Amino acid sequence: MRSWRIAAVGAVASALLAAGFAPPAAAADSRATSAVGDGHRATRQALDGVVRDGPPGGVVFAEQGHDVWAGRAGVADLATGRPGRVDDRFRVGSITKTFVATVMLQLEAERKLSLDDTVDHWLPGLVEGHGHDGAKVTLRQLLNHTSGIYSYTDDAGFKHKEFSTDFLRYRYDTWTPRQLVRLAMNHPPVFEPTGEGDNWSYSDTNYVLAGMVVQAATGNSYAREIERRILRPLHMDSTTLPGTGARVPGPAGRAYSKLTGELAGPGEPAGATYDVTELNPSLAGAAGEMISTSRDLNRFYRALLSGRLLRERQQKELTATVPVPGAPGVSYGLGLMKMTLSCGVEIWGHNGAIQGSIAQTAATARGAHVMTLHFNGDWNVHEQRVVDAEFCGS
Repeated sequence: MRSWRIAAVGAVASALLAAGFAPPAAAADSRATSAVGDGHRATRQALDGVVRDGPPGGVVFAEQGHDVWAGRAGVADLATGRPGRVDDRFRVGSITKTFVATVMLQLEAERKLSLDDTVDHWLPGLVEGHGHDGAKVTLRQLLNHTSGIYSYTDDAGFKHKEFSTDFLRYRYDTWTPRQLVRLAMNHPPVFEPTGEGDNWSYSDTNYVLAGMVVQAATGNSYAREIERRILRPLHMDSTTLPGTGARVPGPAGRAYSKLTGELAGPGEPAGATYDVTELNPSLAGAAGEMISTSRDLNRFYRALLSGRLLRERQQKELTATVPVPGAPGVSYGLGLMKMTLSCGVEIWGHNGAIQGSIAQTAATARGAHVMTLHFNGDWNVHEQRVVDAEFCGS
């Protein structure tokens, strides 16, 4: 785990567009921050530093009361040198999970399901094999990652196909939810779902299953339920769930990866840079297929954290967290993360990582101060520097 990126995949897996290419020198030299509004000096400096050390570009959009601020660094397109914009669309990765969890909680409030239901109740016989048992796993354990179910994104074959240069061959392939779950079932669970001790492990399989449960409970896809229950009421007109569609609708920049075999950690890897903007997001599905904008994501988390989307009981369930082992000050609720920063400020939100895109939305408890950041490269991204600067700096 780096910064508060858990198991770094989230909306993992992707597909790419062009083969590797060398960015033109002029584009590489055009990294300059542009900001609107006063203050936020620490955030501007942190944004510049992240882009200088890694991805081609980044955009931050922060709102606090009447203070609305946008900052950008680097470029959104290495070929043209176009800078990023606040209204650019991008793949949000595991931020999708918060939307899925919110729908599940709304369904519970409507008595269409219970978070104490087992997975087997809704998806009989699907979670079994190599020690997995869907009769022992509840829906709540899916949403807070205490199920112990193996994450299909940890499968070596999957990682090689979707994160190495093999991705260039397979980027448009379709994965069904059942295929992804079956891939996970080829491995033993990480632990037994006892609900005790430090048994917590981030698993994208959990949310693929959650999406399937939503469909079983409603007769509609999780995407349709998200659109009906969240996107339309909040007028999130720039947010989509593309299904198997490979394009990112404009306005949008490009997304870049080193294709090193997995999402790259600290320390920029050597090698070519690949344009991975186009991909079939079915490899992520309910675990991370969504496309959105900074403005839309801020709007969603403000609404969620202020209590506009859930009843009181479900709001308490949303924010009932379990500790993340090995990460002091970090805990996980239902599709929502809580973190206490070094300055003592408590923030809520989620991050997301998918080929060529790193995103995070963070907000104070009631959503009074909210920010979304996005970087269009997946190597050497220290996004937590920007979060710390926005909430603890000046």
